[in-house]
Amino acid sequence: MIPPEYVVLLAGCFAAAFASGMAGFAFGLVAAGILFHWLPPQQVAPIVVFGSLLIQFGTLGAIWPSMRWAVLRPYVIGGVVGTPFGILLLARIEPQVIAVAIGLLLVGYSLWALSGMALRRNLPLLRGSPGADAGIGLASGILGGLGGFSGPIITIWADLKGLRGNEARAIFQPFIVVMQAAAAIGLVAGGFFDREVARMLLVALPALLLGGWLGVKAYRHIPATGFRLVLLGLLLLSGISLLF
Repeated sequence: MIPPEYVVLLAGCFAAAFASGMAGFAFGLVAAGILFHWLPPQQVAPIVVFGSLLIQFGTLGAIWPSMRWAVLRPYVIGGVVGTPFGILLLARIEPQVIAVAIGLLLVGYSLWALSGMALRRNLPLLRGSPGADAGIGLASGILGGLGGFSGPIITIWADLKGLRGNEARAIFQPFIVVMQAAAAIGLVAGGFFDREVARMLLVALPALLLGGWLGVKAYRHIPATGFRLVLLGLLLLSGISLLF
């Protein structure tokens, strides 16, 4: 008989991979929202990071032609600086507290943005700057090292700047790939990647591959005007999952 935690692992990884393949982010949010209730945080973090890295890298081809490296540079520099600090905090701060804080942020922002769409309210768009982009990368890198949450802040930032579809994914998806790679190296060096985590990832591999493949197929059928609705809906659901 399959242990219940493995059933949850498969279901959580499939749902997270589908969301990530469809929207370019949210693997860590969806997976953590499910797995935190069944597994210790020290196991959830490496599962989320390595699972996200696999899915993000595997689905990167969907937006490869749209990527602009000059735009990505400040985000990546900030993120690489922030990731080691997040890994250091992992052994000192309860990740569940961070998950609740991120959940509140996601629910609040998504409800505010969705209400703007429903009321046809024109939301002010941010122009940003390379310095501000680097600051967003720094904060995202810290959260990525702490629990694999490198996507939420940069995704909200892209939405606040009015980026849509491939334009938005071309920023936050490759950024998440780089951050998860940096976090993965740090987690291995910090001893968080052990034999049990490796076994869980191997068990979850079929769910990861199937979920990611189906997610990319769904993304290719989403009209450009509907991408923001999908993005905000996933932010809302991810935030709720982190709160309960």
